[in-house]
Amino acid sequence: MTTKLTRRGFAKATLATGTGIGLATPALAQGGTELRMLMCWPKNFPGLGTSAERFAERVNIASNGALRINVFGAGEIVAPFEVLDAVAAGAGDMSHDTSYYWFGKDPAFVYFATVPFGLTADEHFTWLKFGGGQELWDKLGAEHGVKPLAVLNTGAQMGGWFKDEIKSADDLQGLRVRYPGLGGQMLAELGATPTNIPGGELYTALDSGTIDGLEWIAPWNDLAFGFHRAAKHYYYPGFHEMGHSISTYINAEVWSGLSEQEKTILQTAADAEYGTSLAEYNARNLAALNTLVDEHGVQLHQWPDDIIAKMQEIAPGIIKASAASSPLATEIHASWVGFRNEQKRWGEIGEYFNARLKQG
Repeated sequence: MTTKLTRRGFAKATLATGTGIGLATPALAQGGTELRMLMCWPKNFPGLGTSAERFAERVNIASNGALRINVFGAGEIVAPFEVLDAVAAGAGDMSHDTSYYWFGKDPAFVYFATVPFGLTADEHFTWLKFGGGQELWDKLGAEHGVKPLAVLNTGAQMGGWFKDEIKSADDLQGLRVRYPGLGGQMLAELGATPTNIPGGELYTALDSGTIDGLEWIAPWNDLAFGFHRAAKHYYYPGFHEMGHSISTYINAEVWSGLSEQEKTILQTAADAEYGTSLAEYNARNLAALNTLVDEHGVQLHQWPDDIIAKMQEIAPGIIKASAASSPLATEIHASWVGFRNEQKRWGEIGEYFNARLKQG
């Protein structure tokens, strides 16, 4: 859980550290508006960081330079898990993060990142656009002083890295693992001890033995972080993250102060980057996986059947219990489940994989 900061409190904190970051008013320079984006990951990191830069460039071009985004990496202004508070308090104008980092503020946030055995990237976008998801997200954002937009999706993720082979659920007993969100709660039911660690600190934690295993994203990002140097056992599928949506939360006062044209530019750029980033992840993950296995000796494993079965059994109860812990989470859960069930029916009929099973 991150600490809730008032605007005045965050102003004192930033002034005390000498950052000199202004509050709730985007910078005006050379006749344009500059928005400060605070990320939860390193600047220019493949996928997450580069997508943020590409989004910023889209906005700059579409506005003819009148609306510019200055991207700050994790730790440049605030620590990764302080990003949402910083934006809400006005010490930044917008974020680049994953919503399940804010689970401690309200469990409803997880529905806008990823839920175990949940929606694919396409289904999540459809829920936001045509299933009432964005309206509910806006309601959640308003309670925290921000306007949310979906700006990236990694697609299906991997199950994670472990120093020792996991042959059954018994092997998870006592393991210290980096697994955030509801996926971490599920592993805890099987005896593991989940923890949340910022992305930039993951390799050191795994290499030093602070944790025994972790999940991050997928082969493209995992190769870049070098996890194969600290662990050799790599698991799939990522049942906890079937399509992980990344968010930008814009300070509510900043958003309301933008023109309709500027809001449309930001929304359109976000929509475009969501699709582009998903395509890029799908394109790069297999090549990276081949490099990990063929060049670095990584052992690729499918999760043991008993673990998948237990996870499928555990997931509904954990998700329902989480949803019941806040009124808004309960409301969002009902929408999300109803939409998922409808999409499941359509997927069984229209999913193209079913049509090409016998193709060479």
